[in-house]
Amino acid sequence: MITLKSPREIEAMARAGRIVAGTLTRMREIIRPGLSTEDLDAAAEGFIRSHDGATPSFKGLYGFPKTLCTSIDVEIVHGIPSSRRVLSEGSIVSVDVGVQLEGLHADSATTLAVGTISPEAERLLSVTQQCLAAGIAQARVGNHVGDIGHAVQKVAEAAGYGVVRELVGHGIGTRFHEEPQVPNYGSPKRGPRLLEGMTLAIEPMITLGSPATKTLGDKWTVVTADGSLSAHFEHTVAITANGPRILTAA
Repeated sequence: MITLKSPREIEAMARAGRIVAGTLTRMREIIRPGLSTEDLDAAAEGFIRSHDGATPSFKGLYGFPKTLCTSIDVEIVHGIPSSRRVLSEGSIVSVDVGVQLEGLHADSATTLAVGTISPEAERLLSVTQQCLAAGIAQARVGNHVGDIGHAVQKVAEAAGYGVVRELVGHGIGTRFHEEPQVPNYGSPKRGPRLLEGMTLAIEPMITLGSPATKTLGDKWTVVTADGSLSAHFEHTVAITANGPRILTAA
């Protein structure tokens, strides 16, 4: 069931979203070669809990053990932070984080460069951000979920990239994952109609090669089946009478 949020609930989600944005800003500030993904996780959890009443959304969600998902290079999503995962010059790492505040969640992700990255990786990050912007632009009253996915897919495929099918965005609010699902592909005017008060996590996951995926033995980390690079960007967005409102903007 799709739940519509009241103005009060949307404001509470925006407060959570500011903490999410601050966490990702902190990650940009500290990321460097030689740092472990566990170091990132500890810094993120400390930052979130320094805000009164805020807690990490991911920690314990479906049994996930950490505050962040940190997914390196060929990893698409759900990488588990570890002291053994040390960042190397030239890698890219998706950092995904959620915050719960006042009983409501906000969720965002960015893909960060570790030192200097290749032009190929730079272009992937740029195009994936363009995919997110195109999807958000369609998050308007009267449009459909399919309009969001179609916009993402059009940008990605025009650049020659793959669009992951098995993983999708989602509604978000009092529960971290709510209806509707928000695929990054589709046809215009298909799927649920967008109504004022809906809140969606829009999150393109784009690959340099095939969109096919596989899940590693830890049962969490999803990687590209062909070993190609992957990027992931995400915002929590409210559907308002005045257009899309990004609740996790920095």
